[in-house]
Amino acid sequence: QVQLVESGGGLVQAGGSLRLSCAASGRTFSSYAMGWFRQAPGKEREFVAAISWSGGSTSYADSVKGRFTISRVNAKNTVYLQMNSLKPEDTAVYYCAAVQSMSGTVFQGEYDYWGQGTQVTVSS
Repeated sequence: QVQLVESGGGLVQAGGSLRLSCAASGRTFSSYAMGWFRQAPGKEREFVAAISWSGGSTSYADSVKGRFTISRVNAKNTVYLQMNSLKPEDTAVYYCAAVQSMSGTVFQGEYDYWGQGTQVTVSS
């Protein structure tokens, strides 16, 4: 069992930055690949970024490539999402998720555990 708790969301102006954190419980964090997803009002939840269990492999949605960076510190049971050059269209609830696999995936149905989400609002 893995419990995930996101933090770091908030209100920021367009062009600004935020860093989201996702703290995981349990001693087997390093055996899980991690992902970040987001859901904007009236839209379906979508993939944002994923990172392998070791942190050596990452993937991003085209809409955030070059602006967002996913990373992890296994010793701290934490995964991060650094978000730069934020745009109003990045406004959403951001969720982290864990999948018991070496590699992350864009398919949210494959993730085993989810956090409760953190709100990110980008004003124009």
